[in-house]
Amino acid sequence: MGAANKVPGVSGGVVAFVAGFYEEFIYSLQKINIKAGKLLIAGRFRSLYHYVNGKFLGLLILGMLISYFSVSKILDYLIVHYELYVWSAFFGMIIGSIYYISKDFDEWSRRSILFVTLGIAFGVAISMLEPARENDNLWFVFFCGMIGVSGMTLPGLSGSFILILLGNYVLLLVDSVNALYDTLADILSLDFSFTTNESRMHLLQVMIIFALGSLAGLVSLSHLLGFVLKHYKKDTFATIIGFITGSLGVVWPWKIKTYKTDEAGNFLMDSHGEKVIDNYNRFFPDFTNGETYLAIFFILVGIFIVLGLALYEKRAHAKKIARDPK
Repeated sequence: MGAANKVPGVSGGVVAFVAGFYEEFIYSLQKINIKAGKLLIAGRFRSLYHYVNGKFLGLLILGMLISYFSVSKILDYLIVHYELYVWSAFFGMIIGSIYYISKDFDEWSRRSILFVTLGIAFGVAISMLEPARENDNLWFVFFCGMIGVSGMTLPGLSGSFILILLGNYVLLLVDSVNALYDTLADILSLDFSFTTNESRMHLLQVMIIFALGSLAGLVSLSHLLGFVLKHYKKDTFATIIGFITGSLGVVWPWKIKTYKTDEAGNFLMDSHGEKVIDNYNRFFPDFTNGETYLAIFFILVGIFIVLGLALYEKRAHAKKIARDPK
């Protein structure tokens, strides 16, 4: 989930859905509420741990952190050097996810088809939006945090891609993260001169507000999703199927990047000296090119990865029932 959440166009929620722990993830987040706050204030940490499903959330968060410093770094390298094949694998994984989720629908009603159609329309509409300009207003940054975390809770909706549309992907996931890294390095070397660096302090403030917005979004969305999953589960799953299908346009492998420019027509650069991505222009593959067939191979690899995860989850569930039929 950590690696998927970082990549524009890919949703960490899809990973949770395919791996079979999406509902447990949502219901665990719902436990972060007033009661949990009272347990924390009272110092009843053991009770708090059990109440919020601490083992599950702890392992999930640890995995995401490890991913951010390892798998996602590898992913960054692969996207730079083998972009077509990485997007092809993601495209295949989403196709596999659509099949995996939709196969649980034994009977398609008109209502289900309606929600699937609405989900597809919403997903396609988002993929066609034009990105906004960067905005470091703290209220807007807080809003970005609430919206950006949606990729973890809503399968098919990429939080990173939403941040690109809002114009703040580089500010929040590149510049502010780099500022945090640099600050931690300075603190470890006992260098506190960064406190007089206005630009660094502003970026750290942006990072804190973004984190608070993400936490608020995570908790509020989980309560909303918990309610709809409990009362409208089939409709929710139908909408998710449609939304993931609509999001295929975002991860279409054959596309060309467009970059942001200033009023003079010069390319805008991030803190690493890289051009800032504005959007993608998509095109149909050239079947006279050998790379196209290799990309199709990676699409199939992506499909089999998801189906393999689904098979593993099914077998693990069967073994659990065999051990404890109750």
